[in-house]
Amino acid sequence: MDKLVIEGGHRLKGTIPISGSKNGSLAIMPATLLASGVYTLHNTPNLRDVWTMSRLLGSMGVHCDLNGDDLFIDSSNITSQEAPYELVKKMRASFYVLGPLLSRYGYAKVSLPGGCAWGPRPVDLHLKGLEKLGAKIELDNGYVIAKADRLHGARFHFDVSSVGATGNLLMAAVLAKGNTILTNAATEPEITALARMLVKMGAKIENIGTNQLEIEGVDELKPVDETTIPDRIEAATYLIAGAMTKGKIELTNTNPYHLSAIIAKLEETGCQIDVNSSNISLEMDQAPIPVDITTNIYPGIPTDIQAQWMSYMLCSENGSSKITETIYTDRFKHVPELARLGAQIEILDSTAIINGSSLKGATVMSSDLRASASLVLSALVASGKTEVLRVYHLDRGYQGIEMKLNAVGANIKRVKTDTI
Repeated sequence: MDKLVIEGGHRLKGTIPISGSKNGSLAIMPATLLASGVYTLHNTPNLRDVWTMSRLLGSMGVHCDLNGDDLFIDSSNITSQEAPYELVKKMRASFYVLGPLLSRYGYAKVSLPGGCAWGPRPVDLHLKGLEKLGAKIELDNGYVIAKADRLHGARFHFDVSSVGATGNLLMAAVLAKGNTILTNAATEPEITALARMLVKMGAKIENIGTNQLEIEGVDELKPVDETTIPDRIEAATYLIAGAMTKGKIELTNTNPYHLSAIIAKLEETGCQIDVNSSNISLEMDQAPIPVDITTNIYPGIPTDIQAQWMSYMLCSENGSSKITETIYTDRFKHVPELARLGAQIEILDSTAIINGSSLKGATVMSSDLRASASLVLSALVASGKTEVLRVYHLDRGYQGIEMKLNAVGANIKRVKTDTI
């Protein structure tokens, strides 16, 4: 197991290339189950979660080979419609295979998911939606068993906008008989990218990018090549890192449109930001002005940026700021670890009150992916040395984070350790 040893106090300056989207990859990889053949997914990030999804698909007979940032997938010889617990428990996005397996084969046996260690994240919307499309659902020893001779079109309203459930029902509906309308659907860029890939495969989907998707089922689809969108959470994390260190950085291979909300908030704190079609430049020369945020569904501030923003607000020298978490209210498990660095944060229900704090290096432990990122960012500005344990969480969603940060002036070493 690895840890990161970080020497704080270094200003970031330079260019950081942004990798393909983790969440985007995890959405489009299961779509290859919908049509037999060979796919090439360009701009795929080399991440633990991508490998986990590859192993899951491999357990069904799908061959996956990542060469550079090109992921080659051959779904010509699928031998199983089961997603076993030992693989699904590692990552909630594994549940994405339920919709395409059921839609194409009329049967799927998928373990209830595991994944992040915080907060309830039920799959009831996935199951209710599939039942609306005609599936018969059973729960047996921790598995969802879904059956249908052929799914049929229907209207389904998401009581809560859900990225995972929208993706699953979208993949189920494209091969269903008749028309499906999904209302209050998620509009996150990863869902839009999935819909566009499905259209390239031959699906008929209207109103892509809106919260009302209309799908006309087709009899078959075909394999395609696709390019994964840039990772908006990775990009936002590095923008915050540049701002925290009073740095001057440029991000390449981004989609600034996907980052509009976070860019606006960074500008409120005093950052100077310039954007073009695929690059974002940021310069910061002062302590940030305290700015409150409230997480929300896209196009609002993503919950996946909440922890990093908290680290940023610790750098303020002029008062306190608030973060209100509306997506997953039990997502403040990084706060005790930040306190070990000297952070002054008060939690009141789903709101965190952050006071500017002088941070000092210490040993801290990651609890989940984005919490890990907040610890790394805080270590960049803490005096002395910080050790971040359990960085396997980071490797789920950040490709070579220490190499990218070191390339722009950070001092980070990855060290092997026996610590759990």
